[in-house]
Amino acid sequence: MDSANGKFYFAIDRGGTFTDIYAKCPNGKVRVMKLLSEDPSKYADAPREGIRRILEMESGRAMPASEPVDTSQVGWIRMGTTVATNALLERKGEPMALAITKGFQDLLYIGNQARPKIFDLEIITPDVLYNEVIEVSERVVLSQATCQIDKKPGLQTKTGTTGEKVEIWETVDKESLRKDLQKVLDKGITSLAVVLMHSYTFDGHEQEVGNLAKEMGFTHVSLSSSVMPMIKAVPRGFTACADAYLTPHIKTYLQSFASGFKDELEDCRVLFMQSDGGLTPMDKFNGSRAILSGPAGGVVGYAVTTYGKESSLPVIGFDMGGTSTDVSRYDGQYEHVFETTTAGITIQAPQLDINTVAAGGGSMLMFRSGLFVVGPESAGASPGPTCYRKGGPLTVTDANLMLGRLLPEYFPRIFGPKENQTLDKESTMKEFKKLTSQVNEFLLDQPDGAGKDPLTMEEVAMGFIRVANETMCRPIRALTQAKGFDTSQHVLSCFGGAGGQHACAIARSLGMSMVFIHRYAGILSAFGMALADVVHEAQEPCALQYKTESFQYIDERIDALEKKCINELQQQGFARSDIETEAFLNLRYEGTDWCLMTPASDEKFKAYSGSCQHGDFEKAFTHRYQREFGFTISGRPILIDDIRVRGIGKTSLDANEEVKPSGEPPRVETVTKAYFEDGGLLDTNVYHLEELSCDHTIQGPAILISENSTIVVEPNCEATITRHGDVKIKVGSANVKVIGTNVDAVHLSIFSHRFMSTAEQMGRVLQRTSISTNIKERLDFSCAMFGPDGGLVANAPHIPVHLGAMQETVQYQMTVLGDDLHEGDVVLTNHPSAGGSHLPDFTVITPVFYKGCKRPVFYVASRGHHADIGGITPGSMPPHSKSLSEEGAVFKTFKVVEDGVFQEQALIDHLMAPGKIPGSSGTRNLADNLSDIKAQIAANHKGISLITELIDSYTLEVVQAYMKHIQNNADVAVRDMLRMIAKESKQQTGTSTLSAVDYLDDGSPLVLNIDIDEDKGTALFNFNGTGPEVYGNLNAPKAVTLSAIIYCLRCMIGHDIPLNQGCLKPVKTIIPKGCFLNPTDTAAVVGGNVLTSQRVVDVVLKAFSVCAASQGCMNNLTFGDKDVGYYETVGGGAGAGPTWDGRSGVHTHMTNTRITDPEILERRYPVVLRCFKINNGTGGNGMYRGGSGIIRELLFRRPLTLSILSERRAFRPYGIKGGEPGKPGKNLLIYKNGHVVSLGGKASVCVEAGDMFQLQSPGGGGYGVPEDNSDVDISEPDSKRRRYDPVASQVYHEKGSVHAFRFAQEQA
Repeated sequence: MDSANGKFYFAIDRGGTFTDIYAKCPNGKVRVMKLLSEDPSKYADAPREGIRRILEMESGRAMPASEPVDTSQVGWIRMGTTVATNALLERKGEPMALAITKGFQDLLYIGNQARPKIFDLEIITPDVLYNEVIEVSERVVLSQATCQIDKKPGLQTKTGTTGEKVEIWETVDKESLRKDLQKVLDKGITSLAVVLMHSYTFDGHEQEVGNLAKEMGFTHVSLSSSVMPMIKAVPRGFTACADAYLTPHIKTYLQSFASGFKDELEDCRVLFMQSDGGLTPMDKFNGSRAILSGPAGGVVGYAVTTYGKESSLPVIGFDMGGTSTDVSRYDGQYEHVFETTTAGITIQAPQLDINTVAAGGGSMLMFRSGLFVVGPESAGASPGPTCYRKGGPLTVTDANLMLGRLLPEYFPRIFGPKENQTLDKESTMKEFKKLTSQVNEFLLDQPDGAGKDPLTMEEVAMGFIRVANETMCRPIRALTQAKGFDTSQHVLSCFGGAGGQHACAIARSLGMSMVFIHRYAGILSAFGMALADVVHEAQEPCALQYKTESFQYIDERIDALEKKCINELQQQGFARSDIETEAFLNLRYEGTDWCLMTPASDEKFKAYSGSCQHGDFEKAFTHRYQREFGFTISGRPILIDDIRVRGIGKTSLDANEEVKPSGEPPRVETVTKAYFEDGGLLDTNVYHLEELSCDHTIQGPAILISENSTIVVEPNCEATITRHGDVKIKVGSANVKVIGTNVDAVHLSIFSHRFMSTAEQMGRVLQRTSISTNIKERLDFSCAMFGPDGGLVANAPHIPVHLGAMQETVQYQMTVLGDDLHEGDVVLTNHPSAGGSHLPDFTVITPVFYKGCKRPVFYVASRGHHADIGGITPGSMPPHSKSLSEEGAVFKTFKVVEDGVFQEQALIDHLMAPGKIPGSSGTRNLADNLSDIKAQIAANHKGISLITELIDSYTLEVVQAYMKHIQNNADVAVRDMLRMIAKESKQQTGTSTLSAVDYLDDGSPLVLNIDIDEDKGTALFNFNGTGPEVYGNLNAPKAVTLSAIIYCLRCMIGHDIPLNQGCLKPVKTIIPKGCFLNPTDTAAVVGGNVLTSQRVVDVVLKAFSVCAASQGCMNNLTFGDKDVGYYETVGGGAGAGPTWDGRSGVHTHMTNTRITDPEILERRYPVVLRCFKINNGTGGNGMYRGGSGIIRELLFRRPLTLSILSERRAFRPYGIKGGEPGKPGKNLLIYKNGHVVSLGGKASVCVEAGDMFQLQSPGGGGYGVPEDNSDVDISEPDSKRRRYDPVASQVYHEKGSVHAFRFAQEQA
């Protein structure tokens, strides 16, 4: 960019609250401006107004706001905008319709069937984007050589773009389609998304539908095969819907923006930032690639200005705003993800891996059951923090104001009724006085409270700042360590309005030694757009193995895609010399789902005679796989899922403005009092950042004020001004504050975060180093740490059936082994009577010894689901097992490591032992078992090192004391809830004794009586009267019942609490020996874990009268033969509650597993999914309706063995408070001759090619007397009846790979 040519250049970030503008003027001068994004009384469009004002000021020519802006002096305009994101969050896009293959009309409503928040009984999911659904009569099926279904005469076979053969089972019925499209047009809807099965490889049918729709008058048609041709119908469908929903909305905004300029910007180059960090021309800017348009500019900004400039270390981007904080990483290449979820919509498109967490300046401060809590609730822009003078709550901004880190006199006077007042510190202090009194009252009531000094307001505010900082540190640790990087070996690049106040403390907490804050940190997203390149990408699917025979095809396709990118960029005016391309292959090992988008552009992976012409992609893939996961799988074929080329049109902006040395010491604007953790209230120099020169060094404590941000330089930190006017802070170590063993409310919250972070990082190591699909990809595992008594301290993630269960396991081993537990020992166990859930869940326990201690000072453990451990059926989950020995290898107490030596042969002998039983087999997957057990041991080792670091910092006595304090905190929260429930129960019924009974389908009663002591806040859960151990596998180990109780208590509390031993401290249980909840050692239990656990939840929630029953089943389905095996669980209806309808087609309570995408299912297994939809009307009627179940039909393509393990086929899910029960489920086998047979709840049958299985999952129960909602049309589809949910649009949505990982693990 050459400003000497007399042109102005504008880069603009139109955010949700503010619009930031960076302008380079013809004389080289830089202008920066910040405007409110919405200020209709003053201007119609903020970006246009900013351009107008700067042109008018700098050119001296009058430019009336009422006239179109003259752009003759404008070289280009670059913009990022939240228009698409806001439309998605608020559901304010273009009304649109969805055309989808018949039988799949509810596919996008069901999604992956997992609920977003596992402890919310009211399941809130964001609305679907479409207003109408059109079922297209057509069907394309992938050819399979082993298919034995008789082919119809004249069956067409085609070759798809991936090389896969497809069969046209049904052509498009255009006559009925035309009628359906016309009905939609008659409703005024002119935007259409088309999603047909397997269109990623064969787009012919989508093209037919799209052409007909355009011919009939649809103004916008998004074909999923064009928007993003990647396998997986659900995310591709969401992406097409997002495009149809957002692109017309964006076009409307762009037309409105352009209309404010002369000739509607016809001769002005206007580029928009895409989610991948590249710019694209205005006419090519579309909805599916616009979601991160604004934040992407910030990543480009710090990547270009920080990396390789002041340090050779990689960079962590830290963008702290009002409601949230964005965290990202750059080490010379942009880190992209290709499938992300925003506002409930999963989008397949390249996006920068920007992780958003709900902690920002507006995050609300709460003191809850002894814990300092920051967010996720936010005060937003209105009413905003208390100090904004609109009656808002206390927030992080208020805490900084309270501590003197924000100076009202340097803030804009934009507050108050007339918008002419500064921040209101007086109101902030008044509210902190109230909050401090609340904190001190609680602390005084504690056993050791009388002798302690009360906290000051400053100490309370500082406590909240420390908790906020720890909240923001957790995703940074996860983002770096998940990919095998050391968090401390990074530079923290801070930008955004609020980040400068927290940067030093966060860097120090993470062990980083440098913070970098660019001179334009307050508008870095806008500045980044000025630095960005123009990008055009081309991508196509592939289904080849990466091997020599494929290289010619790969090279040809890369060449073709490169040509496409180069042509597009040349048409945009780039010279060929300014265009670069980079090729990627999306690679994975056969038998896994974990793809890595792999470039081979690095010199280490350059092409040679035996590789592709475009590089050694195999070497690049295995190198990255080794770094991220710690191993490679030698001998395993590598598969190509996609071929991608990224074309880059290089732009040049000279951003290196230099500041001159002043030769004078820095001028101190004033001296203020600011509060710091290290030193308390200190004299703090205040400087104007604009007055500082490159020869200035500022010692902390200090505050640097600029027009758009405030930077706090903490004690023991040193800020220097670089020659470009940026701020580089050297972070020194803090003086470690000695704390005692008595509970401190602030440290309680800090330790709670650190303990949970330890468990989370253990999980990351386990996921990285494991090899099996179950653990590595389905994330079916939990990691936890325990105190010296074996009591649970922290458990991550929250897989319901694992909650609290491992505590029983650890304490059993402590009792059995006693003094025979030594340093260097690791114990493996899975037996139900030893605290296990079911045999495939292997628990690995490591005792931790500290120097000078003879007994373990704490324990760590990891529990992972192993795909096969032997037994009578593959997968080790037999539907008809009658004894534990039929379900696989059993470990009660086995030292898998003894005195530091891995006991491999003894372990193999145990794993193969089931093969000695007639009709049974040893493990069918020994290599994976051994690898995953080693990964569990490695995860435990990570936990040990992290807790040992804590002990080294705080002492053993303090860490153990806080382990106990955290447990006591959960105890307090549960007691508070039980007291409240007892009080309400006495008011309504005159007693605090609750009771309920429910039944298994065989008639076995599950009886529960709960006696609550209101004074003590305790409860006795008495299961006397529960039926005897069953002759089958629905027996549930005691640990499963305890997990179900913890799950229910957490759901009823309704907010985050530490999930540990303390939750059950106020709860006593009586589970009679010999009943099916406390069976004998030899009882079969595999169904107890997946089915009976649901019934325990049903009966607990029924006793508390919280909500109606959900489907009460996981619908466990398996099929296979000697060559293939498949397992899935299927969602159903959720129960209604006192203020909500139950969600349809979703997993509830003790499970939350994702379901396999239809296209993946049909590609890998010998089945065709004929139907997957909501079974409308199966939810129980009531004032609030229960959710409906699902209909799922599988057509078998060759002889297989089918097994079903299910419940609620006889006893219906109960309604409550007069609500009607939901309908029971059904399992139907439809033979190819049309004969229909009911299989009952549990069956294992042989099926032939052409047979079909139909599963109908149960509906949820209703709540309240049905007459009260008699106006509801119960025949109307559930997915449409509750399409709009205003609450869902207000829920804060986290995003990014860290959130996706945690979310996926909660769906294991």
